[in-house]
Amino acid sequence: MKIRIGIVGYGNLGRGVESAVTNSDDMELVGVFTRRDPSTVHTHTSLPVYKMEEAFNMKDKIDVMILCGGSANDLPVQTPQFAECFNVVDSFDTHAKIPEHFNRVNEACKIGQTIAVISAGWDPGMFSLNRLYGQAILPHGADYTFWGKGVSQGHSDAIRRIDGVKDARQYTIPVEAALESVRDGQNPTLTTRQKHTRECFVVAKEGADLVKIEETIKTMPNYFADYDTTVHFISEDELQRDHQGIPHGGVVFRSGTTGFDQENKHVIEYRLKLDSNPEFTSSVLVAYARAAYRMHQEGMNGCKTVLDIAPAYLHPADGEELRKNLL
Repeated sequence: MKIRIGIVGYGNLGRGVESAVTNSDDMELVGVFTRRDPSTVHTHTSLPVYKMEEAFNMKDKIDVMILCGGSANDLPVQTPQFAECFNVVDSFDTHAKIPEHFNRVNEACKIGQTIAVISAGWDPGMFSLNRLYGQAILPHGADYTFWGKGVSQGHSDAIRRIDGVKDARQYTIPVEAALESVRDGQNPTLTTRQKHTRECFVVAKEGADLVKIEETIKTMPNYFADYDTTVHFISEDELQRDHQGIPHGGVVFRSGTTGFDQENKHVIEYRLKLDSNPEFTSSVLVAYARAAYRMHQEGMNGCKTVLDIAPAYLHPADGEELRKNLL
C-alpha cells in the first residue's frame, strides 16, 4: 500500500509537496485542505481541494498530513491541532521558538498517539544534521552557518503579515569576507550582524504608512532586529518583473582541530544551491513524511526532529538495498 498524504495549505510550499509526492512511487495524494474557498484553488494534478475543517472527518483516509503554512502565525496553531488526529510534518523555522513549539506538539501527539516531525527543511533540517555531525566529529572547533543569497519564505511571509503590506520578498545575503575567513580556517568570532545582511522589497497598499512599515520590519524580533536590513518600496509590477524566482541556499561549516596539541586543522563544508527554495523544502518534508509513517507503523509516537530520526527511515529502499548500494 502507498503512503497516503494530505496537504494543509496550498501556497508555494503546498505546490512543492504536490510535485514531490507525485514523483515518489511509494506515496499518493489524498487532497489539499485550505482556509480559502476550495472552488478558487486549482491544483496542478487536479487533486481534490477541501475546506480545512473537513480534514478531521478524513482521519482514516490519510497516513501523514504535511503542513505548509507559515511559521509566524499558522504552524504554532495548526501543528498541535492536527497532531491530535494525524501524523504530521511541518517546516517550523523560527529557531528561537523551536523548543516551545516542540513541547506543545509533543503534548498533542500524546493525546492522539501520533508522530509529528517538526522543523524539517534545510535550515532547520539538513543544516541542523550537519551541525550535529560536525560537532560530534570535531569537538574542538566552531560552527558557522551562512544563508543565501536567496529568498527566505518565512521572512517574506512575516513581512506580508504587517498591516499595510500587499506583497514582499526578502533576500538573505551572506557577507562574503566573513564567509571566506571561515573557509580559510581562520576561526573568526562573528556576530549575527557581521555574517549576513537582509534586503526587503515591499509592495505597500495604497495609503499605507511607509515609515511605520519600515520600522516594523527593522525591529521585528527573531527576523530582522539583529541584522543590517534595507527596505525598498517598489511597485507590484516591479515585484512581478524582478522578484518572481525563489532561489536560496547556504553553507554550513565546522572548523576544528585534532591532535594531541590540536595541531591539525579541518574544515567540514556542506553547501546547498537551490533554484527553488519551496520545492527543495517540500522534498525534505516528503522524505520525513515517509519516516513519520514508518515510525508510527512500528508503534512510535510523540514529537520528533530531524536529529531524532535514523536516515534509513527517509529512503524508500529497504535496509538490505541501502547497505548494498550506499555503504
